[in-house]
Formats: sequence, structure tokens, C-alpha cells
Amino acid sequence: MVPSTVQQLAVLLVMVLPGVIYQAVRERLRGPRPSEAQAESRLLRAVAASAVLDSLYAVVAGPWLVALVGGGGLDDLATRTRRLGLAVLVLVVAVPAAVAWAEARWRARQEPARRRSAPTVWDHVFSRRSSCFVRIRLKDGAWVAGWYGSSSCAAVYPQDRDIFLQAQYAVLPDGRIGPRLEGTGGVYIPKDSIDLLGLLEPPRAAAISRPVSVTVSGDTGDRGGTDR
Repeated sequence: MVPSTVQQLAVLLVMVLPGVIYQAVRERLRGPRPSEAQAESRLLRAVAASAVLDSLYAVVAGPWLVALVGGGGLDDLATRTRRLGLAVLVLVVAVPAAVAWAEARWRARQEPARRRSAPTVWDHVFSRRSSCFVRIRLKDGAWVAGWYGSSSCAAVYPQDRDIFLQAQYAVLPDGRIGPRLEGTGGVYIPKDSIDLLGLLEPPRAAAISRPVSVTVSGDTGDRGGTDR
């Protein structure tokens, strides 16, 4: 049912907005959860949080809120409007945000230190990943390697975990990273093709690939590889 009056709209906002604010701050502090990927589950959580908060408001300040909304005449309209605006700011925005912040702080102390706000390990790795070499074993047993730099991209939750490497490198028969492929414009690997993924820092990659001299001159993807 679509609200048709200002009063109905106000009731709808009061019933839903506290939970929406709580949910938004909670996700910002703790990160998104796979269980909340569907819009229906997010709406249900927001409505449930609003119901709890509204019930607490009714118990603690019910008579005052009723008097604030329905009492008085035109003489004190300006004063009541200011108080009403302040009440909305506190009850609809400040209190739900404070509850979400307190919950995030409490859970951070209760959960193991190794838990991260990212919904998956993939997101945690690539959300702050600096430039490096990436070596991937495909499900058919083939190897793919490339440079993950400023022009590369790794999709994160809730999208499919695919990856684009801005420059492709050869992979030697023993698994070591070989020279940069001539004329490479990058390589795209879809999520369903990845069996194993490894990250190699540039010095480490050069040490592993002894038959190749890797020159790192900047984050542009221009990495040279020549046989010694």
C-alpha cells in the first residue's frame, strides 16, 4: 500500500528508517555478509531492527512523543517543529547509528583477531592489494601468469570473483614465471576457470624465475623479461 497522506508517510519512515540507518552503519563497520545479499533479507532485517527500536522508544518516551506530535496549537508550532526535528534526528539517525557502532565494537572484541570485515578471503586479499605478479592454475591444469597493476581489476563481492591482469607472462614448464608475452594487452580469467591462485611480489618473482630477468620500472605494466 502506497502512503497517501503526510501522516502515513511519517509513520512509514519512523517504522523503517531507524532499521535502514542501523543496517547501513552496521555494514559500513563490519562489511557486507553473504547472508544479506538478497534485498528481501536486508529489508527484513531493517524492519526487525526498526520494530525493536520503536518499541524501546514507546516504552521510554511514549507519552512525550505523543504530546510532541499531536499536542499544542498554532502558537507553539515553530517550537514544536524544532523539537520534532531534533527528536527525528536523535531517534531515527543518531540512536540506530550508535547501536550499530556499539554492536560492531562488541563483536570485534568477541570474535577472533583473524576475522576481517570483508565477506570473503578474495575480497580481503584484493581490496588492499598492491602491484604484484599473479600465477593461476586453471581447472584444466594449464597455468596463466600476469602482472596485477593499476590497470588490472579483480571483481569483489557480490560480483563473480573474476580477474583481469593488465600484462600476461609466460609460465615455464616447472611453474616459474617466464618472460612477458610480446604484444600482450592483458588476460582475463573468469571465476569458474580458477583452481589455484598465487601472488608473488616482484623481487620474489624474479628470484623464482632465475632464467628470466624481470625489470620493474613502475606501475604501468611495462615489465620486461629477457632470457639470460
